[in-house]
Amino acid sequence: MALMFDGDLLAERARVTPGKVALVVVESGERLTYADLDARALAAGAYLQSLGIAPGDRVGIPGENRPEFLALFFGCLKIGAIAVPLSTRATDHEREQIATDCGMKMVVSLDAIPATGNRQPATHQEDDAIACLLYTSGTTGKPKGVMIPLRQLWWNGYNTVVNWDLRFDDISPLYTPIYHAGGLAAFTIPIFCAGGTMVLHRGFNPSEVWQTIEKERCTVVLGVPTIWKMLMDAPEFAAADLSHVRWFISGGAPLPQYLIEAYQKRGVVFRQGYGMTEVGVNCFTMTNDDSFRKPGSIGKPMMFTEVRIVDGDGNEVAANEVGEMWIRGPHVSAGYWSNEEATRAAYGEDGFFRTGDLARRDEEGYFTIAGRRKEMFITGGVNVYPAEIEGELVTHPRVSDAAVIAVADDKWGEVPVAFVVGDATSEELASYLAVRIAKYKVPKRFVFLDALPRTPYGKVEKTKLKP
Repeated sequence: MALMFDGDLLAERARVTPGKVALVVVESGERLTYADLDARALAAGAYLQSLGIAPGDRVGIPGENRPEFLALFFGCLKIGAIAVPLSTRATDHEREQIATDCGMKMVVSLDAIPATGNRQPATHQEDDAIACLLYTSGTTGKPKGVMIPLRQLWWNGYNTVVNWDLRFDDISPLYTPIYHAGGLAAFTIPIFCAGGTMVLHRGFNPSEVWQTIEKERCTVVLGVPTIWKMLMDAPEFAAADLSHVRWFISGGAPLPQYLIEAYQKRGVVFRQGYGMTEVGVNCFTMTNDDSFRKPGSIGKPMMFTEVRIVDGDGNEVAANEVGEMWIRGPHVSAGYWSNEEATRAAYGEDGFFRTGDLARRDEEGYFTIAGRRKEMFITGGVNVYPAEIEGELVTHPRVSDAAVIAVADDKWGEVPVAFVVGDATSEELASYLAVRIAKYKVPKRFVFLDALPRTPYGKVEKTKLKP
């Protein structure tokens, strides 16, 4: 493949804007310039070479939200090693599975990374060289290592800058897990491409995040629906100074309408995005006007991104009909590590990645997510999408979280069961939903929990929900 990005992002930023602050570390108060961060990445790369790490070797990186993680990640890229970020919540058994699956050479402690050292470890890399392996959360089975080539990282980064209108003066907090595709590729790399500033939190604390947004005068903020609800429920929400915010954006799961309305009432533009680890995290775009005119939509495909909505036979469906979403473009990953069967099933020979997500496209070309294909069920011959029911449930004033799954039923084939966090009764919720959705969509049973099981990035682990 012809070279599109022959270079090193941090090195280029350190050359062009060496004194610009790249990273603010909330915990320590450090303010690292692009020159500082690049020097740390160079030192990390040289350290890896001293340990015998060669191009193509897989290196495990503990996924803590620390500047050392970024130094080690970009240090791997500088020497051609393949970074394998590791979840902080993974068990030893899960880490061993990943290490065995990818043939990991070693896991490197973040505490061992030197802040200074040899500054000459750079190795020329081709666009299609694998930069990192990002393992899926495994909510539906054994985690798979998604092969992320350099072209995917840089194309996603620059295309996000152009389509989302990121700027040199943008400042964004990072409080979600940095080892996740969203933490790395949704904003960090795009912000670095634009020359902006990331504000790194060690973890998520709603009050601390609001303080950061005000103190650092953050301009663009990314979160998932669960986080946006927690931020909305925090006491700081009502009075936080948001005058410097250009827009908020949500991804990772369908965004309930009531959350959009709550933030819009605070005078903030609230966009919704869409992406997957396999397709570059950011695949759609919308203008500020779109966010008001098309609430709930993820917008239109970004430039040079092709999207199809197809039926079970792979044929395009009509406008406003639900089908599976397929995506093609230079931001699509290279497949799953040592898993040809899974790669063939998801990555078509035509270049389209089968997302497994159900969506619809309206007459103007705006897309809306309907839910996961594997979660859709049929009751009495009619398709039902759990996301629609969940979106209505969480609008109830005494429901803070909800998830819906299907269970077998002798009469209807399958029926919905709702798992709810809140203090409403089953009767109240059934009555509440009866005037909002069709009768066949109303859950036949409500199970009340203290909390829903979620991945570190906020997705409900429905395989753990037992009626």
